[in-house]
Amino acid sequence: MPKMKTKSSAKKRFKVTATGKIKCGQAGKRHGMIKRTTKFIRDARGTTTLSAPDTKIVKGYMPYDR
Repeated sequence: MPKMKTKSSAKKRFKVTATGKIKCGQAGKRHGMIKRTTKFIRDARGTTTLSAPDTKIVKGYMPYDR
């Protein structure tokens, strides 16, 4: 059987942790920061982990990174 391909967009946006969770960047920080609250900007620093249903979807995009 041929190898399955990893989705290029997924490998650029997500990383798999040692425990199998998916790390991703916070959403909503590209533009329009003036209208965002300071609490939102502060809470959206760094990275976050995906929820369980989203993790299931993303792991299907990256077959060899489990």
